[in-house]
Amino acid sequence: MRVFLNDDAHDVEAATLAAALEALGYGGRKIATALNGRFVAAPARPVTTLTDGDRVEIVAPMQGG
Repeated sequence: MRVFLNDDAHDVEAATLAAALEALGYGGRKIATALNGRFVAAPARPVTTLTDGDRVEIVAPMQGG
């Protein structure tokens, strides 16, 4: 299926948000996620299903000074 990650199209075979994040290289990282404009907490990602055309937004904390 095709999902849009931060507006970039990606083809994934993952059925859940957690599996898609893992497949796209975000597994284990401290990030915030939203699916179709709605915040998804980390504990909910394994049970949050994806459908073709979903829009996933990822925000990662930045360090610096």
